[in-house]
Amino acid sequence: MRDLFKYIKPALFKLEPEQAHKAAILALKLGVAPRGSLPNHGLNQTIFGLKFDNPIGVAAGFDKNADVPNEIIKTGFGFAEIGSVTPKPQAGNPKPRIFRIPEHMGVINRMGFNNAGHDAVLENMRTARMNKQAGQFGVNIGANKNSDDFIADYESGIEVFYNVADYFVANISSPNTPGLRALQSKDSLQQLVDRICQKRAQMQLQYGKYIPLLLKIAPDLTNEDIEDIAAIVMASELDGVIVSNTTIRRDFIAGHVHENEAGGLSGKPLFEFSTHMLAKFYQATKGQVPLIGVGGISDGASAYAKICAGASLVQLYSCLIYTGTGIIDELRQGILDGLKRDSFNSIEDAIGSQANVWAQREV
Repeated sequence: MRDLFKYIKPALFKLEPEQAHKAAILALKLGVAPRGSLPNHGLNQTIFGLKFDNPIGVAAGFDKNADVPNEIIKTGFGFAEIGSVTPKPQAGNPKPRIFRIPEHMGVINRMGFNNAGHDAVLENMRTARMNKQAGQFGVNIGANKNSDDFIADYESGIEVFYNVADYFVANISSPNTPGLRALQSKDSLQQLVDRICQKRAQMQLQYGKYIPLLLKIAPDLTNEDIEDIAAIVMASELDGVIVSNTTIRRDFIAGHVHENEAGGLSGKPLFEFSTHMLAKFYQATKGQVPLIGVGGISDGASAYAKICAGASLVQLYSCLIYTGTGIIDELRQGILDGLKRDSFNSIEDAIGSQANVWAQREV
């Protein structure tokens, strides 16, 4: 199916990135997007109480408003994460705000949490759940740029989407909302975690069901930051961590025409750095916290490498810009090939098997 995308890609790349993205969403709605056909045999897991047919998901940012979560699953992905969603509708930052870096299979974005807001996205999620047949739906929650209380916005997201989410992600690591990453500092993070876990407990009592709650962190952290965040996570009722969001570093694309564009860098240039940080966080949490590895996955080998570095599940988004959704077969086969080559009987056996190697890499 990737062969089909090769014919479509030149036309898409003639469009401005956001127009190309709208075309991709439309293709999914119409059922004409490239998709995989490989079965999920040997790839299923249960993570934080949820069953995943395979460990590969689409990261937040692709389906911001929950337009196509079911369609994403139908292409072969194990889970789809929508958002980030903020309480009030938000236009995001001025355009242009997405920059392709095809020489590196990378992307710089400074979208700024553009989304339709809680009310509109909730209606889309309700519709999606009515038609849900497989996969897991994550809801990635964020804060409005002009909010007086960022944490209250996360609490609101949990309350609003509790009955339609399979899991929640509190995104505190976007570089495009001023002040948001400060929530990763020790004291602020402790307050955030206490309040969102308390809100989840309240909603659990109301609905009689438990919805896992994760954090999404940045790769641009010091060793002290990692230790602080890991300690708070392990002492809390959080269920997992996503490592990582985009980076503000630019040395990976030094000399490129878009090197000095503001925003977060994602895609293949981020792979080594984000995987290194994933391994360090796996070590800091002693392998006791389920991690989702994100950043730079571009083929089956890189998906498998994330698992060996400490990820129970993996996600991608930027890669789809260059490959289309038909890459899902390559990703699933790459994980299966890696497991067979390394004589692992299951994904669980492979998780963290190379964490020490990745944590020691200089990036």
